[in-house]
Amino acid sequence: MGDADKLSEEEGKYLLSVARKTINQRIFDLEDTGPLDADISPKFSKRRGTFVTLIIDDSLRGCIGHIIPRESMLEGIRINAINAAFRDPRFRPLSPEEWKIVKIEISLLTEPRPLIYSGPDDLLNKLSPGVDGVIIKKGHSQATFLPQVWEQLPDKKEFLTHLCLKSGMDGNAWEKEKLEVSVYQVQAFHE
Repeated sequence: MGDADKLSEEEGKYLLSVARKTINQRIFDLEDTGPLDADISPKFSKRRGTFVTLIIDDSLRGCIGHIIPRESMLEGIRINAINAAFRDPRFRPLSPEEWKIVKIEISLLTEPRPLIYSGPDDLLNKLSPGVDGVIIKKGHSQATFLPQVWEQLPDKKEFLTHLCLKSGMDGNAWEKEKLEVSVYQVQAFHE
């Protein structure tokens, strides 16, 4: 990610506050009061892939995003905040009680690029743990793990196995089949 695309810590905190405000308004059925402040960065209008992740007691509580940008960064954070809190099919909608203790993380993605590899060993060699977000695809099966997932799955083989399972493929599909693999990087901010 080029320096021109990176957000400052203050810009990241602003986007975190947008995610928190958006979820808070939905949980308590509050009226939208407009922007949090008048000085919004022009970077927020750029199209970027975004993810919003909710965490309670170091455990995942929701994570939804768009790999390919569909809208501005700011709008993507708003949409994915709602989706992570209320539409992640792995979880029931976030409750007001959980809201009191949830922590939010946002991820801003670079454009995914295809990873060309010749076989399972070459694929393993070309992955950068903690740096690469990975997308795998075969037919209608597709899944991604953000780079942050390397913290829970630091072993490359285990990482790919869990990613294949997440996509609905056999866990060893990455070893036995030719998959479309793409990588991307993120800039993450968390509370």
